Amino acid sequence: MSDPAPAMPEILKHVLQEEGLGTPYLGAYGLPSRNPEFGEFPRACPVKLREALGRLGIETLFTHQAAAYEAVMDGKDVCVVTGTNSGKSLCYMLPAFEMLLGEPAARVMALYPTKALAQDQLERFEALRPWPDFRIGVYDGDTPRAQRGPMRKLAHVVLTNPDMLHIGILPGHEMWGKFFKSLRLIVLDEMHVYRGVFGSHVAGILRRLLRIAAWYGSKPRIVGCTATIGNPGELFESLTGRPPAVIDTDGSGQPAKTFAFWNPAAAVTEATPSPNWMSARLLVRLATEGKRTLVFCRSRVAVELVLRYARELAERNGQPRPEQLDSYRAGYTAAERRKLEKAIHQGKLLGLVTTNAMELGVDIGVLDAVVLNGYPGSIAGFRQQCGRAGRGSRPGLAIFVAHEDPLEQYFTRDPESLILGHSEQVSLNPGTPNILEPQLQCAAHERPLDPSEVEGFGARGLEVVESMDRAGTLVFQRGRFYYPFHDAPASKVDIRGAGSDLVTLMAGIDPLGMMERWRALQYAHTGAVYLHRGVSYLVESLDLIAEVARVAPFDGPYYTQPIVQSLVEPLVTLAKAPYPPIGVELGSVRVTDMVLGYRKRALDGGQVIETQDLDLPPTSFETVGLRVDLPPFEAEEDLPIVAPGVHALEHALIAVAPMIAGCDRNDLGSGWFGIFPHTMAPAVYVFDRFAGGMGLSEKLFDARTEFFETARRAIESCSCAYGCPKCLYLARCEIANDALDKAAALGWLRDLTAEDSPNREQTG
Repeated sequence: MSDPAPAMPEILKHVLQEEGLGTPYLGAYGLPSRNPEFGEFPRACPVKLREALGRLGIETLFTHQAAAYEAVMDGKDVCVVTGTNSGKSLCYMLPAFEMLLGEPAARVMALYPTKALAQDQLERFEALRPWPDFRIGVYDGDTPRAQRGPMRKLAHVVLTNPDMLHIGILPGHEMWGKFFKSLRLIVLDEMHVYRGVFGSHVAGILRRLLRIAAWYGSKPRIVGCTATIGNPGELFESLTGRPPAVIDTDGSGQPAKTFAFWNPAAAVTEATPSPNWMSARLLVRLATEGKRTLVFCRSRVAVELVLRYARELAERNGQPRPEQLDSYRAGYTAAERRKLEKAIHQGKLLGLVTTNAMELGVDIGVLDAVVLNGYPGSIAGFRQQCGRAGRGSRPGLAIFVAHEDPLEQYFTRDPESLILGHSEQVSLNPGTPNILEPQLQCAAHERPLDPSEVEGFGARGLEVVESMDRAGTLVFQRGRFYYPFHDAPASKVDIRGAGSDLVTLMAGIDPLGMMERWRALQYAHTGAVYLHRGVSYLVESLDLIAEVARVAPFDGPYYTQPIVQSLVEPLVTLAKAPYPPIGVELGSVRVTDMVLGYRKRALDGGQVIETQDLDLPPTSFETVGLRVDLPPFEAEEDLPIVAPGVHALEHALIAVAPMIAGCDRNDLGSGWFGIFPHTMAPAVYVFDRFAGGMGLSEKLFDARTEFFETARRAIESCSCAYGCPKCLYLARCEIANDALDKAAALGWLRDLTAEDSPNREQTG
């Protein structure tokens, strides 16, 4: 249980006093330290392996490490589910090295979602290596070509990522024949990252891997490690096609941890600092006291703003040195990321501002504190980020800075739901045709597909390959499906769902980074301000044909935020649920996103300075969505009266939808219609922001009673009369939260959750 009344952390108290802000502080919640529980080494652990552990000061194992080690050596596939800093790496390193000691020709493949994590784990593998002749290496896009051939032939342990496995290893599996023939163990670390489009593609890649391994005569065991999530066994089986032995009792000791909550929206002062500014203030104060700190931000723009503010404060205060603070996020060049990772590991940085790129278990030494600049998108993510602070006997501090966002404000009214609530389930859908078709094409290119093998890719596999045969993208001959073209399809399949078109940002002749086409339309259009490692650049031009955005240094007092509108068109109805006089429908839809313009926001507070229109091409995709059909109004002149309530209902639903669907807020989109053309009545949509859908809207439909009740409670628990940042305002609203009718939205939500509703008991 958490302790609801520890003292306010002195650092936070000091910052609040300096800012003249005391009222927004919500309090602190403490988790006591936990003593470790130890287990016995299973069976006769090889002497050389015990000696290697001894050199690292490890004399015994935590209970979950011992249980995983024994289960793998008993021939089981294993899924390990424990918290941050619990020593999950030993759960697969110990059986890996025992296999190698018992069979020197054996091979191990370890998959990590990022290059940085693979490099980090290479050091751990090498530190535990019980025999100097065991060859261990990282095989990814950064591996020099001269080293690739020897690694394919000689490496006992290959660390790589799903991208390289997909595009560089499986298509040329003939060069890996010796490795696949002797493959005994596959490791899936940070398994919870494999969600959405990326996770669905990884499920196809893993089935291709197991299929090729079987063709070479091996059946490797699989060890998956994940942070605490709601469905670890189900996720493992969705990814691999195999049911695992789940080990979810964490035997590691944990230091005491304090969770502090700060809510600027509750301030009564005239000039309340923005969450970005407060996160920078906390970072500088923590770093000044020598405390190594991570600041997690929800977006790339927030990362750059916090770093800019923090460096300005550090320069003004004289400590820490501005160069001791830096940022880390996707979009930087590979050289920049490697340099930052090295600086972090060597302790040259006191503070790092990052997106969830540092949420994973990269070893950056002992951290004293983390600042969460906004809710990361899931309870599991919140715990992962908080878990980075504190190690061994050193207590950790996690400070949550809430934004003016309905979901975050909901959590400030119930903070223990973040600390003690159940983690969400991870969603993926490898059987959706837009995922399954390219994966089956890749599999057929690697080796012709037998119909019996297709079933291993999912229940719809045979239906999909037959459709591909009719379309000519596969050819059925002599009882098998063949890929009929010469070029390998893998290079054309974007497994991370970002889109194959990437735009390069150029500052003169120097590349600053890259971003997906859809992201460039929103953040690299002409007139946008692009922030990079604390420096502002103005986008002078965006050439979508050449895929280049040209930027120049900029010292203006603002940054920019896109205004995006989504139009939704229904295609096929999948399910209906009547709530007279309201209807709820699940169906396939076509979504068209249009970047209408952008807002200039002040760097020193976030106030809107100016709004500019844009004329950019739209982007469209087909997905799955849930629609709420409201009663028609009686006369056309009633539209201005009804529309604000429809708009408010859309805000209420999309605000809490990620919590019900168990996903990040960016995984879902929404739209509303005063008059929906297909029903001639008001309607609200919530839809998956993935082509083909990822099962999120289906979850919302199945759990619709909980969904509607949570939305009702969220706005009922706020004392405002008309809607405010605590319950209805959304930062990305295309009309800046204008025209919201809280009372009307609440009335419809009460209808949807009435005790006599015919669908009230039908939750997923």
